[in-house]
Amino acid sequence: MPKVALFNQSGSKVGDIELNESVFGIEPNKQVLFEAVLMQRASLRQGNHKVKNRSEVRGGGRKPWRQKGTGRARQGSIRSPQWRGGGAVFGPVPRSYSYKLPKKVRRLAIKSALSTKVVEENILVLEALSFDAPKTKEFANVLKGLSINAKTLVVTDGLDENVALSARNIPGVTVVTASGISVLDVLGHDKLVMTKSAVEKVEEVLA
Repeated sequence: MPKVALFNQSGSKVGDIELNESVFGIEPNKQVLFEAVLMQRASLRQGNHKVKNRSEVRGGGRKPWRQKGTGRARQGSIRSPQWRGGGAVFGPVPRSYSYKLPKKVRRLAIKSALSTKVVEENILVLEALSFDAPKTKEFANVLKGLSINAKTLVVTDGLDENVALSARNIPGVTVVTASGISVLDVLGHDKLVMTKSAVEKVEEVLA
């Protein structure tokens, strides 16, 4: 079983914690990680691009010239696609780019992401993380005590308003709950900091 150090909120080591091997100790599957990141990034796309077709552009209500006898090609509207200022053909319209991977693939992806952090020794576990009030300085002191000066993902077992607000103004720090952890979040940050209760919650769901 993989074993990592357990720290208190002051940054002092208070022991070790064994992580579930089936969640934090598997061989990372790079292809599955790629597919999961691709899916999440696709789901983040707004998809609000839009062009106007010939029925939406302004003008063109009258036939530009009579059908026969002019020597020119017949035309029904000056807003047809071949005219300057005409409607676009087969252009982009609002759509959703999101799609889903099979549940087993998504579970394997998050396990692979977590195991990657263990292999890289970029995961830290805290006994607990809580503040009496939202204080950015206190959160910064926690990171300083843990010698962290990189992009950091902090995972708590549940929504803690004081923790979230304390971290909000620190560049590169993101706070999520154990139930909201994602592959893109884990891989997009250099360090992963989890509370002990968050680790237990993740293991309970994924093991």
